Amino acid sequence: MNIISEFDRTILDVSTILGRPIEKHKYRIIDRGVPHQPKVLPVQTMGVYTFWYEGEFLKIGKAGPNSNARFFSQHYNPRSARSTLAASILQDTRMQGKGLDEGNVGQWIKNNCRRIDILLDSDLGIFSLELIEAVLHYKYEPVYEGFSNQR
Repeated sequence: MNIISEFDRTILDVSTILGRPIEKHKYRIIDRGVPHQPKVLPVQTMGVYTFWYEGEFLKIGKAGPNSNARFFSQHYNPRSARSTLAASILQDTRMQGKGLDEGNVGQWIKNNCRRIDILLDSDLGIFSLELIEAVLHYKYEPVYEGFSNQR
Protein backbone atom coordinates (compact mmCIF):
# COMPACT_ATOMS: atom_id res chain seq x y z
CA MET A 1 0.00 0.00 0.00
CA ASN A 2 1.39 3.40 -0.95
CA ILE A 3 0.11 5.52 1.92
CA ILE A 4 1.53 8.77 0.53
CA SER A 5 -0.41 8.37 -2.72
CA GLU A 6 -3.54 7.40 -0.80
CA PHE A 7 -3.28 10.50 1.41
CA ASP A 8 -2.74 12.69 -1.65
CA ARG A 9 -5.71 11.21 -3.53
CA THR A 10 -7.95 11.37 -0.46
CA ILE A 11 -7.18 15.05 0.22
CA LEU A 12 -7.80 16.01 -3.40
CA ASP A 13 -10.92 13.88 -3.88
CA VAL A 14 -12.71 14.92 -0.68
CA SER A 15 -11.90 18.62 -0.92
CA THR A 16 -12.89 18.67 -4.62
CA ILE A 17 -16.20 16.91 -3.94
CA LEU A 18 -16.91 19.58 -1.33
CA GLY A 19 -16.27 22.32 -3.89
CA ARG A 20 -13.09 23.70 -2.34
CA PRO A 21 -10.12 21.76 -3.69
CA ILE A 22 -6.98 21.89 -1.58
CA GLU A 23 -4.27 22.53 -4.12
CA LYS A 24 -1.14 20.38 -3.98
CA HIS A 25 1.18 23.35 -3.53
CA LYS A 26 -0.63 24.23 -0.26
CA TYR A 27 0.44 21.05 1.57
CA ARG A 28 3.27 18.54 1.82
CA ILE A 29 3.22 14.93 2.88
CA ILE A 30 6.39 13.86 4.67
CA ASP A 31 7.14 10.22 5.40
CA ARG A 32 9.49 10.27 8.39
CA GLY A 33 9.91 6.49 8.17
CA VAL A 34 10.85 3.89 10.76
CA PRO A 35 12.70 4.71 12.90
CA HIS A 36 11.68 8.35 12.82
CA GLN A 37 12.62 11.64 14.39
CA PRO A 38 9.77 14.09 14.98
CA LYS A 39 10.26 17.60 13.61
CA VAL A 40 8.77 20.92 14.71
CA LEU A 41 5.98 22.57 12.78
CA PRO A 42 7.48 25.08 10.36
CA VAL A 43 6.34 28.69 10.76
CA GLN A 44 2.93 29.40 9.20
CA THR A 45 1.98 25.74 8.96
CA MET A 46 -0.34 23.37 10.73
CA GLY A 47 -0.27 19.61 10.53
CA VAL A 48 -1.89 16.24 10.65
CA TYR A 49 0.34 13.53 12.11
CA THR A 50 -0.07 9.79 11.79
CA PHE A 51 1.57 6.83 13.49
CA TRP A 52 1.54 3.46 11.71
CA TYR A 53 2.51 0.15 13.34
CA GLU A 54 2.20 -3.42 12.07
CA GLY A 55 -0.32 -2.72 9.33
CA GLU A 56 -2.59 -0.23 11.07
CA PHE A 57 -2.73 3.36 12.18
CA LEU A 58 -2.43 3.76 15.92
CA LYS A 59 -3.07 7.50 16.09
CA ILE A 60 -4.04 10.27 13.70
CA GLY A 61 -4.21 13.77 15.10
CA LYS A 62 -3.89 17.43 14.28
CA ALA A 63 -1.97 20.43 15.50
CA GLY A 64 -2.84 24.01 14.64
CA PRO A 65 -0.21 26.63 13.87
CA ASN A 66 0.19 27.43 17.58
CA SER A 67 0.34 23.82 18.79
CA ASN A 68 3.93 22.83 18.15
CA ALA A 69 4.23 20.77 21.35
CA ARG A 70 1.26 18.64 20.28
CA PHE A 71 2.88 18.05 16.90
CA PHE A 72 6.47 17.60 18.01
CA SER A 73 6.71 16.00 21.44
CA GLN A 74 3.56 15.30 23.45
CA HIS A 75 2.75 11.91 21.93
CA TYR A 76 6.07 10.46 23.08
CA ASN A 77 5.47 11.24 26.76
CA PRO A 78 2.56 9.56 28.57
CA ARG A 79 2.21 12.41 31.07
CA SER A 80 2.55 15.41 28.76
CA ALA A 81 -1.12 15.81 27.82
CA ARG A 82 -4.52 14.22 28.37
CA SER A 83 -4.51 11.95 25.33
CA THR A 84 -1.16 10.82 23.98
CA LEU A 85 -0.03 7.88 21.91
CA ALA A 86 2.43 6.91 24.65
CA ALA A 87 -0.29 6.77 27.31
CA SER A 88 -2.60 4.77 25.03
CA ILE A 89 0.12 2.21 24.31
CA LEU A 90 0.89 1.79 28.01
CA GLN A 91 -2.81 1.20 28.77
CA ASP A 92 -3.27 -1.33 25.95
CA THR A 93 -3.13 -4.91 27.24
CA ARG A 94 -2.15 -6.07 23.73
CA MET A 95 1.10 -4.10 24.06
CA GLN A 96 2.10 -5.74 27.33
CA GLY A 97 5.06 -8.05 27.05
CA LYS A 98 7.09 -5.52 25.07
CA GLY A 99 8.83 -4.27 28.21
CA LEU A 100 7.36 -0.78 27.87
CA ASP A 101 7.11 1.75 30.65
CA GLU A 102 6.90 5.52 31.05
CA GLY A 103 10.65 5.84 30.65
CA ASN A 104 11.05 4.02 27.35
CA VAL A 105 7.72 4.16 25.52
CA GLY A 106 8.62 7.39 23.69
CA GLN A 107 11.79 5.88 22.27
CA TRP A 108 9.88 2.71 21.38
CA ILE A 109 7.42 4.81 19.34
CA LYS A 110 10.30 6.49 17.49
CA ASN A 111 11.98 3.14 16.82
CA ASN A 112 8.91 1.12 15.84
CA CYS A 113 6.22 3.39 14.39
CA ARG A 114 6.22 4.90 10.94
CA ARG A 115 5.31 8.55 11.19
CA ILE A 116 3.78 10.38 8.25
CA ASP A 117 3.01 14.09 8.57
CA ILE A 118 0.86 16.31 6.39
CA LEU A 119 1.96 19.94 6.63
CA LEU A 120 -0.57 22.52 5.45
CA ASP A 121 -0.17 26.23 4.87
CA SER A 122 -1.90 27.87 7.82
CA ASP A 123 -3.78 30.23 5.49
CA LEU A 124 -5.93 27.25 4.43
CA GLY A 125 -7.63 27.63 7.79
CA ILE A 126 -8.49 25.32 10.65
CA PHE A 127 -11.45 23.73 8.84
CA SER A 128 -9.11 22.33 6.18
CA LEU A 129 -6.97 20.81 8.93
CA GLU A 130 -10.01 19.32 10.64
CA LEU A 131 -11.35 17.96 7.35
CA ILE A 132 -8.15 16.08 6.60
CA GLU A 133 -7.93 14.66 10.11
CA ALA A 134 -11.59 13.57 10.01
CA VAL A 135 -11.40 11.91 6.60
CA LEU A 136 -8.27 9.99 7.63
CA HIS A 137 -10.02 8.89 10.84
CA TYR A 138 -12.97 7.70 8.78
CA LYS A 139 -10.83 5.90 6.21
CA TYR A 140 -8.28 4.24 8.53
CA GLU A 141 -10.05 3.94 11.92
CA PRO A 142 -6.94 4.43 14.07
CA VAL A 143 -6.67 2.11 17.07
CA TYR A 144 -6.34 4.86 19.68
CA GLU A 145 -8.96 7.32 18.50
CA GLY A 146 -12.36 7.52 20.13
CA PHE A 147 -13.72 5.18 22.75
CA SER A 148 -13.75 1.48 21.93
CA ASN A 149 -17.35 1.13 23.11
CA GLN A 150 -18.41 3.73 20.50
CA ARG A 151 -16.95 1.82 17.57
